[in-house]
Amino acid sequence: MRVYCASDYYHVSRVAANIISAQVIMKPDCVLGLATGSTPIGTYEQLIRWYEKGDLDFSQVHSINLDEYRGLSPENEQSYRYFMNHHLFDSINIDKKNTFVPNGMEEDREKACRDYDEIIRAHGGVDMQILGLGHNGHIGFNEPGSAFGKETHCVKLTESTISANARFFASADDVPKEAYTMGIKSIMQAKKIVVIVSGESKREIVKKAFTGPITPEVPASVLQLHNDVILVGDEAALADTFQNH
Repeated sequence: MRVYCASDYYHVSRVAANIISAQVIMKPDCVLGLATGSTPIGTYEQLIRWYEKGDLDFSQVHSINLDEYRGLSPENEQSYRYFMNHHLFDSINIDKKNTFVPNGMEEDREKACRDYDEIIRAHGGVDMQILGLGHNGHIGFNEPGSAFGKETHCVKLTESTISANARFFASADDVPKEAYTMGIKSIMQAKKIVVIVSGESKREIVKKAFTGPITPEVPASVLQLHNDVILVGDEAALADTFQNH
């Protein structure tokens, strides 16, 4: 695993964007696995800036997102499809037909998951998967206790995840209770994985995930078994674990 320790969130975002840019430049028709949440927003903003300068071309890129709330339409401002459009896709020259997010409006859970696995396979898998890291170690919506062997599946969200996401909704009661997510097996099949972390609140889980035992109770700990992981974090998040990087 390679570790990049940046000074602050802005620097983290710039380093992560640099890694993604290199992937796009080296393989213009690459498949990017994208994540939502507050952590990657700065990275996406940096990619947009470089695109606007003429440094990047996304016209051949395909993207496959990690997850989507079950029951939210793409037009819902809290859906992850809306998030991706707003924070990245609307501002670059990616073809929206080449951007994939699980279908939150598909009521048949098994069909939604089967269809998404087929999309991943049809594109030859993910070249570079971007991940955030939940305070409880979740990656995507793979909560503690998730089986490592799962592909796309429907999950019941934990109370801690619902609480963490409640700030985006009118109240916790409005947060969807289920989501479709790429499974840990799907994530681990990506050729490269880039984990972005920032802030002192992530310090403890970074240590557990990358130096502790590999256990389903800390889903991100499975990343220790992947042969090409890049961790990008600021000093506040990495201080206890990677002091010399």
